[in-house]
Amino acid sequence: MKLFYQTHSPYARKVLVLAHELGIAEDIDVIHHETSPTNRNEEVFGVNPLGKVPVLICANGLTLFDSNVIAEYLDGLHRGRRYLPTEGRARWLCLRMQAVAQGIADAGILARWDTERRPPALRWQTYADGQLEKLNAAFDYLEEDVTLDGAPDLGQVAAATALSWIEFRAVAQFKAGRPRLARWYERFVERPSMRATDYSGDTHD
Repeated sequence: MKLFYQTHSPYARKVLVLAHELGIAEDIDVIHHETSPTNRNEEVFGVNPLGKVPVLICANGLTLFDSNVIAEYLDGLHRGRRYLPTEGRARWLCLRMQAVAQGIADAGILARWDTERRPPALRWQTYADGQLEKLNAAFDYLEEDVTLDGAPDLGQVAAATALSWIEFRAVAQFKAGRPRLARWYERFVERPSMRATDYSGDTHD
């Protein structure tokens, strides 16, 4: 399998962390690609009409995107405990956690556009503040989410990679005043899967 990846994408890292957790990372050829809305990558567009990573090219030639689809596919390739439960309440709680995590990554990226990435004359602080409000509400939600106490699953992988991106880009503070979330996060980032996939690199627009 080939994974079109980006070393500073929270969505791509979620997929690779999961692959490490599942013990199948060695079966994946990871290929870094720079992408952004203002920097067209023809090779990525060749496999994903949205021009985004991650993209997984499966051994049988099937091409999959986005991170949620790829994660579910990878979770079906091993014989161990499923990181995305197949049924019942556990499945929906896991998917809900993944949705919150994806929202954190989405809001963080949008906030960063209007505080750092747009030309100064085009930045809109009110819009950035609206995204930061969403982030703080999501952090408070995770502080109370009991599913953080369970065995690692796809929801937790998504949360850890989203929060670590927020920390990597210094977009917002999520540890202060949230001791339970902070303790869980500090434990999770020490997992071998996280240590093997650290963020690196700058955005190229």
